[in-house]
Amino acid sequence: MDTQRFRDREVVLAGVRGDTIEIKSGNPLNYHQVLSAPAEVPPQTVDGKLFVPAGARAPLPVVVVVPGSLGIAASHLAHAETFVGLGIAAFVLDPFGPRSVTSTVANQTQFSFAASAYDVAATVRALATHPAIDRGRIGLQGHSRGGSAVLTGATRRFCEKIHDPTIGARAVLAAYPWCGQQFLDPDVGATEVRALVGERDDWLSPQQVQGYIQAIRLLGAAASIRIFAGAAHSFDRGTALQRVEDASVSPAAPTSYLADDGAFIHPITGEANTKLVDRDLAVYALKAGFGQRGATIGSSGDQADQFRDDMVAFFRRTLLG
Repeated sequence: MDTQRFRDREVVLAGVRGDTIEIKSGNPLNYHQVLSAPAEVPPQTVDGKLFVPAGARAPLPVVVVVPGSLGIAASHLAHAETFVGLGIAAFVLDPFGPRSVTSTVANQTQFSFAASAYDVAATVRALATHPAIDRGRIGLQGHSRGGSAVLTGATRRFCEKIHDPTIGARAVLAAYPWCGQQFLDPDVGATEVRALVGERDDWLSPQQVQGYIQAIRLLGAAASIRIFAGAAHSFDRGTALQRVEDASVSPAAPTSYLADDGAFIHPITGEANTKLVDRDLAVYALKAGFGQRGATIGSSGDQADQFRDDMVAFFRRTLLG
């Protein structure tokens, strides 16, 4: 594993060197702090690299690539390079390095899922003022934990606490997102949402993803899902299937819903509690017998190519069409 901070690496994609941009984000304890006590959110600076297609005429559309629990992988950079080749700017976000975290595979509570979503909304806020970027054509693509982050980061109730209500993502692609935390009101406004998930994913529940996308669609948004036959988690990686033995997962645990003020609603009591944090729900899932150790990542056959084709078609239509 590369221990060098992403910001300190020289990364060239499609002949373009990435420029490091710092993002003023936050480290909220939970969603309630963001929605109901935003002044109490501890500040956190994160960063990433922006790749602007050479010779392209600004302002350009952009896709923000948000990694999952293993951090920035070669597949994420390959996706960013694909976008640059299409004439779309790409911003690869690093939520881990600035927090001195290398992986959340074995422990997802090192920083909150609310913080991950905060990073996404803060990145939208920053890129909306960048001279090279068209603020009306910002796309988000998140993988696994990053997929959760882009779904929440595009939810109007959440993101409007972080950036101006007049801006937001035009399109969101959530790749195999964990959907164990969902707002009762998941309104995304004019944002179009698409989820891609593997049929055999053992990190999360494909059915839970279906439910979340359906809830968004029922509020009037353009929302769709594609389930890939036989595919495991991270089936876009283009690497052989492998077992991650230290992965701590609870794919069958009940959904933890979020009230309008951001408070978690406990699955058993049905009561909203402003003090609950991610760890409380994780401990509940373990004690209830839902916890599992070990899960699978990787691709087989042409699954990675299928993912790329779907990704390209989605952003070509929503950002270039």
